[in-house]
Amino acid sequence: MKETQIIPTAEPFLFPGGRTGVVLVHGFTGAPKEMRLLGEALNQKGLTVLGVRLAGHATRPEDMARSRWWDWLASVEDGINLLANSCDRIFYAGLSLGGVLSLIAAARIPPAGVIAMSTPFAVDARVRYARLFKYILPWIKKEKKNGQVELSYQDHVEYPAYSAGALAELYDAIQAMRQLLSRVTIPVLLINSKTDPTVPIEHASRIRALLVNSPVQQVLLERSGHVITEDVERETVFKAAGQFINLHSGKK
Repeated sequence: MKETQIIPTAEPFLFPGGRTGVVLVHGFTGAPKEMRLLGEALNQKGLTVLGVRLAGHATRPEDMARSRWWDWLASVEDGINLLANSCDRIFYAGLSLGGVLSLIAAARIPPAGVIAMSTPFAVDARVRYARLFKYILPWIKKEKKNGQVELSYQDHVEYPAYSAGALAELYDAIQAMRQLLSRVTIPVLLINSKTDPTVPIEHASRIRALLVNSPVQQVLLERSGHVITEDVERETVFKAAGQFINLHSGKK
């Protein structure tokens, strides 16, 4: 069965630029739109930017319920292969699950560097059993956001609920990342917020500890939530990403 139509404004995007490319990877239940502002900022620096759409995302929740984590990885690697036709060097930049997939891809198809943002090292251990009760409780509603929401985040596109089966796939993807981190040999930039309600700041240290063969930089934000590419310190994120890419792209 084919996926239904992509949610308006949630389409993948391509911003042509120079011979250095960046593959942007959105998060779990999210959409390319959450990476678009970062993509625009990097494109203004002359970079070619591709925002991929992960399989099963940005259409309808039922599509995600049928997807597996290696389908998500295939979406990333398809984007890498697409940019390879026009770019001499490629960076991967992912948010949350996108960071997990970017690090897995880096162990398989080494890029010039990886930017992993709000990337989880673990999820609740009970999630591993989600596929066992997905027929009883197939959907888990998300909690509503309280308090003031950053203006750019108000139009955020995501599914309103988690698929139990997809949560199990998220667990498997994180386990795969943990096993592969020692095989990542390129520079890595970790960007995390101390006030992320989804991924505790300690996760960054645990990822860094397993990146034993990579030079790692880290940027800590003070006031952002989980989707740091759309939050109040997004300009700090954009600047850090641009500087990292410039440093490792061979430019002086």
